[in-house]
Amino acid sequence: MAISPELEAKILRYFHVEKWRVGTIARQLGIHHGTVDRVLAQAGLPKVERPHRAALIDPFVPFIVETLEQFPKLTAARVYAMVRERGYTGGPDHFRHVIAHYRPRPQPEAYLRLRTLPGEQGQVDWGHFGTLTIGKATRTLMAFVIVLSFSRQIVLRFFLDARMSNFLRGHEAAFQAWGGLPRILLYDNLKSVVLEREGNAIRFHPTLLDFAAHYRFEPRPVAVARGNEKGRVERAIRFIRSSFFAARQWTDLDDLNAQAEVWRRGQAADRPCPEDRSMSVRAAFEQERSQLLTLPDNPFPTDEREEVSVGKSPYVRFDRNDYTVPHTHVRRTVTVLASLPPVPYRAVRWG
Repeated sequence: MAISPELEAKILRYFHVEKWRVGTIARQLGIHHGTVDRVLAQAGLPKVERPHRAALIDPFVPFIVETLEQFPKLTAARVYAMVRERGYTGGPDHFRHVIAHYRPRPQPEAYLRLRTLPGEQGQVDWGHFGTLTIGKATRTLMAFVIVLSFSRQIVLRFFLDARMSNFLRGHEAAFQAWGGLPRILLYDNLKSVVLEREGNAIRFHPTLLDFAAHYRFEPRPVAVARGNEKGRVERAIRFIRSSFFAARQWTDLDDLNAQAEVWRRGQAADRPCPEDRSMSVRAAFEQERSQLLTLPDNPFPTDEREEVSVGKSPYVRFDRNDYTVPHTHVRRTVTVLASLPPVPYRAVRWG
């Protein structure tokens, strides 16, 4: 707590001239006794030792310290129940105040602000934007968000789930919008990216590896529980929530995505670039565009593929909908291929 020079002068005068105790000075001036101790210590006076008054919690302090060293995230309510079972008779409110003093504090960590080269890196993540009702079904509204780390150019697409097929479609929409792609894409430890991880040993999803090989980029998952390593896409999702999605009216998913594309090309591109606020995101992207990797001649197939069984009636159930099949396919297993054409329904084929 920073205090004024006038207050420091009063503390020293009351202590030296009036011979007031530290507690008296603190009460009369309405400040904490630790502040008085600090002022006196800065003036070269030794710290005033106060006699320790016995408290109900004193016999339980070693147990509390040992428990919190072993389980530092254990809640105060659970520790309180444990010491109550061991004979503590104090109240819970005072106990919460006391235990905060003994809880180990994590060592503060310093972060280095990283700058990336143009075309070097992009960051990818899903954002959950609630639910919507289609017919009698309640569907999850998911936003696929990808941002270029240098220019902060955003591509946004909404889907009804976070399946691998939509994950890849979001990538391809971004690559087509940019006319290229960065050399590295950072991911959280999503199931669409990482199947298994033990430290730095990562088993990637084979479909994502095929996709990355097709477009010649490096997929790079961030460290576990280190969301700060992909802070650009996290901030982009917060920006989307506040600047685009809040209070927005739309009729269906196609309308929402059409509005998202207008917003991406307009307001989102015209905002100042965080790397250099003297220019816009649009201007920074023009500098970055030539450094992006070239797209291959053919896109990666993103049709959703699923094996389904046909019962005694000529229908298959797929994505919460029933589709008719030829009567010759009953009692058989068929392969459903689903794509997303530029119409408000899903095209389905079977084989």
